[in-house]
Amino acid sequence: MPRVSVVVPTYNSVAFIDATMRSILAQTFSDFELVISDHSSTDGTWESLQCYTADNRVRLSRLASGGGAPANWNAVTDLATGEFLKLVCGDDVLYPDSLAIQVAALTAHPSAVLAASTRDIIDAAGTPVLRGRGLSRLRGEVTGTEAIRRTVLAGTNIFGEPASVMFRRAALADAGGWDGRFPYLIDLATYCEVLLHGNLVAVPHPLAAFRVSHSQWSVQLMRAQADQTICFQRELAGVRSGLLSRRHLFVGSTRARMNALGRRAVYRWLGRRMGSNTAAGSGRHDARRGGC
Repeated sequence: MPRVSVVVPTYNSVAFIDATMRSILAQTFSDFELVISDHSSTDGTWESLQCYTADNRVRLSRLASGGGAPANWNAVTDLATGEFLKLVCGDDVLYPDSLAIQVAALTAHPSAVLAASTRDIIDAAGTPVLRGRGLSRLRGEVTGTEAIRRTVLAGTNIFGEPASVMFRRAALADAGGWDGRFPYLIDLATYCEVLLHGNLVAVPHPLAAFRVSHSQWSVQLMRAQADQTICFQRELAGVRSGLLSRRHLFVGSTRARMNALGRRAVYRWLGRRMGSNTAAGSGRHDARRGGC
């Protein structure tokens, strides 16, 4: 059984899947399996993946259409066998020491169920446009309750996209797998559920890169993200007595609205900086945040 399972849900990611695969296979930590589930891509992604089967760490699987990102994320996660698990979307990349550093962090902090790092934002060409994003100044081991409160107060996902995170696989399974009730918050909702069962270890170094695409530039999408963030916060407060106060909810909802406006300005700037070609080949399924 490998120490780590890296799982990659793909959907029409042919433009970037080679960069993603190479970044994973080039890890300095070698005790891992790489499991890919392709969600019936039609752009040649499945065909592009075939050359990687020569590496005995790689396993390929296909999933029939339907169910959106949650179906594929859970399908590929169910195929994993490692002690630790990291999900990487088919257009994001890992830096060479990503697995080594997060395995060491979780090993050194046995009460932690999740490790998160900062990450860089890259464009279609792989050029960094924003560096060291996330974690809201958290460092080292933090209780799960405090980590959840910090992300609520920030009005956003401070832990980053899945490539920034590593789970204890058993903790993710105990939490019920990926939570698809809030389509734009599948990652954040899942992190919070896992953190109700243990602590976070925050690694203040960028260990992954998230690729921006045209799907994040929609004003309607940003509003939907803010609305779902507020609904999620309220539901979390309702089902977990004492976890969140009225102050947490007021500040969190206010910042969620402000963040939507801020993202709009940032993505307009990125659009001007990178040009219209950035939109090509994103592979973000159904425009869902982190959906593959």
